[in-house]
Amino acid sequence: MYNFNIHLNTNIHFGKGQINKLGKDIIKYTDRLLLVYGGGSIKKNGIYHAIVAELNKYGIHFEELAGVDPNPRIESVREGIKLCRENNLGGVLAVGGGSSIDCSKVIAAGVKYEGDPWDLVLDRKKVVDALPIFTVLTLSATGSEMNSGAVISNMTTNQKLGTGMPGITLPKASVLDPEYTYTVPAKQTAAGTADIISHTFENYFTNVEGGYLQARFAEAILKTCFHYGPIACQEPDNYEARANLMWASSWAINGLISGGTANNWSVHPMEHELSAYYDVTHGVGLAILTPHWMRYVLNDATLDNFVDYGVNVWGIDPSMDKYDIANKAIDMTQDFFCKDLNIPASLTELGINEEYFQVMAQHAAKVKGGSIQGFVNLEVEDIVNIYKAAL
Repeated sequence: MYNFNIHLNTNIHFGKGQINKLGKDIIKYTDRLLLVYGGGSIKKNGIYHAIVAELNKYGIHFEELAGVDPNPRIESVREGIKLCRENNLGGVLAVGGGSSIDCSKVIAAGVKYEGDPWDLVLDRKKVVDALPIFTVLTLSATGSEMNSGAVISNMTTNQKLGTGMPGITLPKASVLDPEYTYTVPAKQTAAGTADIISHTFENYFTNVEGGYLQARFAEAILKTCFHYGPIACQEPDNYEARANLMWASSWAINGLISGGTANNWSVHPMEHELSAYYDVTHGVGLAILTPHWMRYVLNDATLDNFVDYGVNVWGIDPSMDKYDIANKAIDMTQDFFCKDLNIPASLTELGINEEYFQVMAQHAAKVKGGSIQGFVNLEVEDIVNIYKAAL
């Protein structure tokens, strides 16, 4: 295990009715903020009105940026920065899932930057300051409510890239009320569950030795998702399922399981290209690609990692042949995504063909310095082969 630093300083308010803690946290930093959200669902389900009441209670003025897309666009970031500057706003409150939160993080950093905010996405080192960020989570998926990362899309250049700096773009406070996820449709719940699982996989499948505790943490998160994901899809108002998924979302990607062990992620950069070219729902793309990536990287050197996964997470008989365990675990993973979560099994079902695979693979490799140097190093042609296997 290598040396690492971890910065977890978000004030988390978890549970029913915790929205009444939000105003007290915000007023410590500002009484003027930008309220950022996606569609109109938060007005239909009452969350918007609860937030407005809380802000009014503390005399907090707010302007609104609505309509943030599921893959948040740089155009929304630019509009948010403009609103903050024109109205002298001192903070950003995101309401929603990762899209609204990610957009808010780059808005907050962009207000403190003189150039175009896309510069901050292309080079995260330019993120040196930001307005205070607050979140109210309504979708368990990205974990953005408890980390510094943000992913923004530029559809004019077919790019979807991550940015953010530890501490600087970390939310000051986040409200996590599982009841706020009751109205999330089954398809979005499934995609969010797949995203949590993928975050965990990216940290769990590592060739860095010595991270025994991190691996056991990861296995607990995976088992939680495999158990509660289908329940939340079938019983949307099951508090226990929603609460466990919400907490798993935060801890899958806040640094707990990556510190000291994680290398470059593999499936995420490949999926980001799918979203950039086809505007694919992130969790759906991850669920389709992941089993094919697993089969592609399974070899003598990685076998024991997959055996641990099969035995510890899926409960497969450890006395079986190791390759049988590994392949069964991969099959069970794919079946879970397709049958238990009802996510499409192939890229073809999404209307995707091979047209852009070569350029997508080149972009994915370029983002990672010429190749994806993760659990197993992937060159451009390896990435193309995984895309083709997923058709």
